[in-house]
Amino acid sequence: MSDQARLKSTIYVAGLDANVTKATLHDTFIPFGEIINITIPSDKDKAPVQDQQDVPSSGAGGKGGPHRGFGYVEFENEGDAKAAIDNMDQAMLAGRVLSVAQAKPEKKTGVLLGSKVAVWEQEDWIRKHEVSEEDRTAAEQARMEAMAKEQVDPMKALEGLDLAGPQPVAQ
Repeated sequence: MSDQARLKSTIYVAGLDANVTKATLHDTFIPFGEIINITIPSDKDKAPVQDQQDVPSSGAGGKGGPHRGFGYVEFENEGDAKAAIDNMDQAMLAGRVLSVAQAKPEKKTGVLLGSKVAVWEQEDWIRKHEVSEEDRTAAEQARMEAMAKEQVDPMKALEGLDLAGPQPVAQ
């Protein structure tokens, strides 16, 4: 199955209670079609817990600890995913309202927008905007030459101000 097809058959489920497990999600979404995979990212290790075996009786994390409050359910086909979205969005599960939507592609970290790293600290940006030492020297030299050409007497602007006080009015 292509990545695009997998994405279309995967749903994002948010608003999960801390006691919801993969088994709970499986039981909740199995009426809509064959489920291939369930992923509930854990809170501690920030990596998804993906295997469906060894589901703990409470919490979802197993090794990783409590989950982050959302998960992904991958169906065998796209129509099942759409049916699950239509029927389960804003439904109640374990006392919480679920938000169910089509899963979006994973954001690439470290690629300018959408990253948690400042733009100027990213390698791609640095390489693109890097200034060589030769360019810096040439720019500094050009700046010095421009200043030398524009040597202006600072007192020249003060020529008309040699008399202080009110000026006499001619009658």
